[in-house]
Amino acid sequence: MFTVYILRTNKNTLYTGYTNNLRGRLAKHKAKKGAKHLRMFKSFKLVYTEEFKTRSEAMRREFELKKLSKQEKEYLITTNELDK
Repeated sequence: MFTVYILRTNKNTLYTGYTNNLRGRLAKHKAKKGAKHLRMFKSFKLVYTEEFKTRSEAMRREFELKKLSKQEKEYLITTNELDK
């Protein structure tokens, strides 16, 4: 199983990625060993996820999400909040 995810940083920027081990990937991000983009932020929060059966599906969806404007991503996040 693969997960596409969106993180909100402490500066209110959004980071989109995919992984086959969400818990492990988040731990790497927190340890500043993940994406270079996230290393410059103090903290982040997981705000959105989608599950896919294959890597290619997840990569395709990640690419689609990265092309969205911040406003479009915010709408997606608010209509599918993880805390519901």
